[in-house]
Amino acid sequence: MQEQIYPLTFEPVLRDYLWGGRNLERLFGRRLPPGITAESWEISGHPSAPTRVDWGFWQGRTLPEVLTALGEALVGARSRPMLRMGRFPLLVKLLDANHDLSVQVHPSDDYALRHEGDLGKTEAWYILYAVPGAHLIYGLAEGVTRESFIQALRNGTLESQLHRLGVKEGDTVFVPAGLVHALTAGIVAAEIQQNSDATYRVYDWGRVSTNGETRPLHIEKALDVIDWSRTAPGKEEPVLLSQGEGILHTRLVACDKFVMECLDLEAGAAFRGACTGETFEIWGCVSGEAHLTWAGEPVSLPTVRFVLLPAVLGEYAVQAATASRLLRVYVGAEGSNQR
Repeated sequence: MQEQIYPLTFEPVLRDYLWGGRNLERLFGRRLPPGITAESWEISGHPSAPTRVDWGFWQGRTLPEVLTALGEALVGARSRPMLRMGRFPLLVKLLDANHDLSVQVHPSDDYALRHEGDLGKTEAWYILYAVPGAHLIYGLAEGVTRESFIQALRNGTLESQLHRLGVKEGDTVFVPAGLVHALTAGIVAAEIQQNSDATYRVYDWGRVSTNGETRPLHIEKALDVIDWSRTAPGKEEPVLLSQGEGILHTRLVACDKFVMECLDLEAGAAFRGACTGETFEIWGCVSGEAHLTWAGEPVSLPTVRFVLLPAVLGEYAVQAATASRLLRVYVGAEGSNQR
């Protein structure tokens, strides 16, 4: 099995929703096809758009195929419940909000499995780019109730019920299932989420698609799953984990689905870790340039490239070629998460 265990990188799958643009090309040098790119699915085991490994033993195989073959060796002991479902736990995307996204909400696991045959969707955004004055829709305004929300939907005044949150490059926003939200124009984000495509649109700004049709809304299901207690929430504040030897290590999000950390590395600094069978790790470079070394061939990590480390990979190091910021994502131990 030795040749089958190595850091996995993937060919992204692109989505051309009407709110996208070409900022992944303009800002990060991504090669894009003609037209709009709204989402780039970087690491995906979702059946609607699985990503394929782009090098090594598994080249050309999809992430679900690798999961079937490697099982716990890929995802680790902490992900056994997802493994029993035949699902890779997480999904990584890049989002280019060149226009406002629909106002939406995601269901919990229980609701989604009953109604959609899919997992629920808790997610987090790391803001890669934001125009000056950028904001997003994040929860409900103070004093909003189910009744006032429904009345606003009927009256066409829903915007008065929504809380807006200013954001800038480097911010982290946690979006649990049940939270009403929307990215708005001028934001590019990396999204870490459950492996799910369950989304309920509440409001779509009266837009029509290129064929002249409005996109479907899912009002009744949305009303079922909205968390009415989530009024005027704020951004996540980093928690310091360690500092020294050219490394600043903080925790950005910790929930029962995943933990997301941030590592700021000075040029030449190296973070050393090990995948010992408990969980896989996902690393993504969000600024600068780094490389990952392990027992085999090193992996280059330029800006906005992500790599999946199998749970039994063993020791590794992430070293910064230039001053760099990297995200590290994994499944936390039971009882160790903040939320």
